[in-house]
Amino acid sequence: MADDAGTTPAVQRSIIPRIVVQDVEGCASFLRSVFGAEGEVFTDRPAQLVIGDSMVMISSLGEREHFPAFLYIYVDDTDEAYRRAVDAGAQVIEPPADQFYGDRRAMVKDSHGNVYQIATPVSSIGGPNRP
Repeated sequence: MADDAGTTPAVQRSIIPRIVVQDVEGCASFLRSVFGAEGEVFTDRPAQLVIGDSMVMISSLGEREHFPAFLYIYVDDTDEAYRRAVDAGAQVIEPPADQFYGDRRAMVKDSHGNVYQIATPVSSIGGPNRP
């Protein structure tokens, strides 16, 4: 679906994170089970998944040097998403905790080395410009 000007898909933002991994389907499966991501994995181009109101792309490592992604993802329930991440095999970096800036946040690392900060706003401290 395009915007009113017909130039961008409805879920496209100015910045689209792109995760580069050896196992695209495995990473997509993790994002689906933890964050409810929806979308397709393609063989001839990057996978395009939607989490909430944002798109994330996943590409095969190919000849690229591996570098992990570090994503801050807002969810409805930090504790529940954290539990799903751990159940999906993620390594715990930080368990859920309330942060001084108003988010409840956890941090996990997936089997590809990508780090996810999983957050839910719990107060208005920090306002609209949260990390």
